[in-house]
Amino acid sequence: MRQLLLLRHAKSAWDDPALSDHARPLNARGRRAAAAMAAAMRDLGLHPGLVLVSSSRRTLQTLEGLGALHGPPRVEPLDDLYLAPWTRLMDALREVPDEIGSVLLIAHNPGLHDLAMNLAGPASGPEAAALAEAYPTAALAEFALEEPWASIGPRRARLVRFLQPRDLPEMAG
Repeated sequence: MRQLLLLRHAKSAWDDPALSDHARPLNARGRRAAAAMAAAMRDLGLHPGLVLVSSSRRTLQTLEGLGALHGPPRVEPLDDLYLAPWTRLMDALREVPDEIGSVLLIAHNPGLHDLAMNLAGPASGPEAAALAEAYPTAALAEFALEEPWASIGPRRARLVRFLQPRDLPEMAG
């Protein structure tokens, strides 16, 4: 069984109009949300062996906000994941070596949300309904896959959980 973790970057700052979109950093709320999601991942025993991350500043800072991940995992920042459509994200996952049991993909909407919806297919339940509604910043979807990474495709994964920052006690209020 393989595990796929899809994490949208945390909330970014818009206060410097001179910065390009690629260079926007996390804001204070985003840093808090990344730390809260890191604690939730540790509590759930989520330990990726590989992290694929967009090269944007906000995705890299989201990864930094997760702190020291167990392992530690191999980290691959990829320029072509920046604002990538879901099909490019899927292609990146198909390139993961078979010996990797768990992958964390940190990317952007709408591609990440579209990828999650295509993987989940017609899933039911409250987490699937929440996922269908929106994929907010710093939200994490966990999927289970039975096939090799090269075979990943639409409706070939099972949604295990969908965590949003508002679900975490550290972000309440």
